[in-house]
Amino acid sequence: MPLEAFKTSKPLTLGVELELQLVSLSDFDLVEASPDMLELLGRGKFPGTVVPEITESMIEISTDVHSRHAGLLSQLHAIRDALVHAGDMLNVGVCGGGTHPFQQWSERRIFSKPRFKEVSALYGYLAKQFTIFGQHVHVGCESGDDAMFLLHSLSRYIPHFIALSASSPFVQGSDTLFNSARLNSVFAFPLSGRAPFVLRWSDFEGDYFAHMERTGIVRSMKDFYWDIRPKPEFGTIELRVCDTPLTVERAAALACYLQTLCLSLLQRKEPPPAESDYLVYNYNRFQACRFGLDGTVVDPKTYESRTVREDILATLSGLAPHAETLESGAALQHIRDVAQAGGDASYLRRQHRERGSAEGMVEAAIEQFRSGTS
Repeated sequence: MPLEAFKTSKPLTLGVELELQLVSLSDFDLVEASPDMLELLGRGKFPGTVVPEITESMIEISTDVHSRHAGLLSQLHAIRDALVHAGDMLNVGVCGGGTHPFQQWSERRIFSKPRFKEVSALYGYLAKQFTIFGQHVHVGCESGDDAMFLLHSLSRYIPHFIALSASSPFVQGSDTLFNSARLNSVFAFPLSGRAPFVLRWSDFEGDYFAHMERTGIVRSMKDFYWDIRPKPEFGTIELRVCDTPLTVERAAALACYLQTLCLSLLQRKEPPPAESDYLVYNYNRFQACRFGLDGTVVDPKTYESRTVREDILATLSGLAPHAETLESGAALQHIRDVAQAGGDASYLRRQHRERGSAEGMVEAAIEQFRSGTS
């Protein structure tokens, strides 16, 4: 099937998707509760969209389209409250975090949906190992060419979003020493990583995608697990590198940081993206996953090295005029606070030490999601 035409969207509009953990309140392990949760939530009006994910210990929520931080955060609060209420009725905890710290992937059950069954048949055990939890952010684009420009221009900022959202330090009972171990699971899929360097939508559609579609490997953009991918049916680009944060406040702040960066990049005052930018891409990505805000990144244009923290703070200092335009000042202050004080991975490790168990760490994550403190 040919790739559908790129739908024009209002530039810089936002939508957020969050994959969330469903946890037993007796032993704090993941629990196969999504069928019951979805049935319960379907009885009334849900303040967003909620759908199943690949295994039954997960759900995915989506917001409506927003243009400002305040409206996005307000809807995320309403969604959070509805999920907490439903969880209380089912004795199920709901929380963020990019990985569950001690669940065993072999115990997971694939949700009974044709696409999930197809993915499981194709990828084998990787499908169950994909019980990981991410935040996806959509940004509206006026044209497919703008989408490809932003997709590649954002490549140097990918470490920012990895480090700021990192919340997956533990996997299968062990501290991985990574701040974001989740992305290692994504990289196992053959169609992951970065998009091809194509700047015109017509070239992407007519050359790259058409050739890939003819191979039979892909049928739609859903078959690509890239860090950023275009979504022509929505008229957006979709950022996919973020772990699900522990609070909806951080999820909203990350989305609006991306929105403000996109406004800045669309001024086209920086050097244009180039294929050579990707020479340092995997190195920078690894540094952010492994060391978080303390990782070292190399600017592909200037070859300057500095920490992710320093790079974020320097970037924020140049975004003030755009933050005023988009009314995203509170979101960017949240990002500044995270960069200076540390993020969710550090919090989870601290909770593990103070509470003395991985179960205690999960309990803390549930409390964070409920309360919204960070």
